[in-house]
Amino acid sequence: METHAPRRLGDDWWRRGVVYQVYPRSFADSDGDGTGDLPGIIEKLPYLGPDGLDVDAIWLSPIYPSPGRDVGYDVSDHEAIDPLFGTAADFERLVAEAHRLGLRIMLDLVMNHTSDQHRWFQASRRREAPYADWYLWRDSAGLSPDGQRLPPNNWVSWFGGPAWELDPVRGQWFHHTFLPEQPELDWRVTAVEAAQWAMVRGWLERGVDGFRLDTFNVYLKHPDAPSNPRRRGTSAWTRQRHLYDFDQPDLPQLLGRFRALVDSYPGTMTVGELFAGPTEAAAALTVDRHLVFDWELITRPWSAGAFRAAIRRRERAFGPDRWPTAVLSNHDQPRHASRLAATAGLESERDRDAVARAAAVLVLTQRGTPFVYYGEELGMGDVAVTPDESIDDAATHVAPGFSWWDRSQSRTPMPWTGEPGAGFTTGTPWLKLGPDTATRNVQAQLADPDSVLGCYRRIIATRRAQRSLQDGSLAIIEQTDPDVLAYRRRGSGDDVLVAVSFGGDGGAVRLPPPPKGRRWRTVVGATRDPVQPDGDGHHVRLQGIDAVILVAEQRTA
Repeated sequence: METHAPRRLGDDWWRRGVVYQVYPRSFADSDGDGTGDLPGIIEKLPYLGPDGLDVDAIWLSPIYPSPGRDVGYDVSDHEAIDPLFGTAADFERLVAEAHRLGLRIMLDLVMNHTSDQHRWFQASRRREAPYADWYLWRDSAGLSPDGQRLPPNNWVSWFGGPAWELDPVRGQWFHHTFLPEQPELDWRVTAVEAAQWAMVRGWLERGVDGFRLDTFNVYLKHPDAPSNPRRRGTSAWTRQRHLYDFDQPDLPQLLGRFRALVDSYPGTMTVGELFAGPTEAAAALTVDRHLVFDWELITRPWSAGAFRAAIRRRERAFGPDRWPTAVLSNHDQPRHASRLAATAGLESERDRDAVARAAAVLVLTQRGTPFVYYGEELGMGDVAVTPDESIDDAATHVAPGFSWWDRSQSRTPMPWTGEPGAGFTTGTPWLKLGPDTATRNVQAQLADPDSVLGCYRRIIATRRAQRSLQDGSLAIIEQTDPDVLAYRRRGSGDDVLVAVSFGGDGGAVRLPPPPKGRRWRTVVGATRDPVQPDGDGHHVRLQGIDAVILVAEQRTA
């Protein structure tokens, strides 16, 4: 099959493009079973393509066979397609049709751990060759006073409790940073690395254009597995200094070997999920074509000061030579339309949509590759889910003192129409629909240029037209109004200035001098009719919760 059809962007799409994350179970159901699938995604590709939202790549959350204890992130076969989503032929058709539309396909690689139902683990627990040593097996550290076998060390699970599970078949403990049903591979075993690279190469041969790496800084542990030092904290996890169970010093060498394999296929890229690490650690592991998510923007409240501080920290950490990402929502976090509005005490639908539109300008104009989570372009919010309705099994495993947000709330089905089933399914949806799907859906917003979707389409089109938004530097422009944020992008195209008003009263933005012979002109904004600079070109007055993009254009005689 053709693996790299002509696209609008060249091999630097990893830097210039917009990536759209699809959560396959919730995107589009083609057969009425209530669960999204690959044929459903294929049917909706035109919505994402050049005549629709106009993104450049699609990142698919896991589509592999899985028992579903972590809703797909407990993989039982990394080389196959879960029948829940379709067939291998469906996947090949998805890649081919996406490439025909100029869209790249990225897969989610979950290589730190497998499901306990994976054939590798089942063979390893029986000590069968060649898999006997493929997982992190250890003997007991001794016996407790009451005669119980003790775990090998004091490492704890992210969810609380020991990070070790005693396997009755093998008679040893296996390690799990996450759920007990997610045993961790021993990446220091040469055969494990070889098997993983063979799997990666297989997907590249099938036309995949890139990968998102799940919790990639957890791959390696200290070979001697010493106990972590203790410290003050509010939970079992935070009461340890995690010196030995992730972020090992030889991780860059392992990543280098993986990246060299991916680089051998032209036009590819990767992005890594940094588990429990600061922005500076994300920047240190970033190289061209291989990005790393940082969480500065996704953790900030809706205020100009908070976002100004986040941008400054990102710029210091990444510097001019490393390329960041820009993300406000994903499958593990509250949706930002809900989260940001709540932090500002904004409760009305009108205010939430205003925040969603202004946030669209922010995320799509940062220095870095923007990632859009499905439905954020509609202003989708979190959906209240009861424990009986939850699909987030991990939420039932958390220990006392550990704060866990039920991820079901941000994974609800995509609303395509206002009909029953929201155009997502003709059956019963696997997870409840939002209460506002009758009005907040693709069909309705495509017909409304003032909608959140209308805003996303305008901003993405502007980003595509303005090369400095794709490759330029970023410098914050100081303002006297504390509710206003402004920054300048300078790159291979015209200078661009972005101004955002976070408060309900709006604010005046002081514009820096444009290059000689040019003037600032507003080309697009969060609303359909954005404000222009005043007569002298020194200020632009924003409305409440608003944003504009100005370009330094050549003056005409």
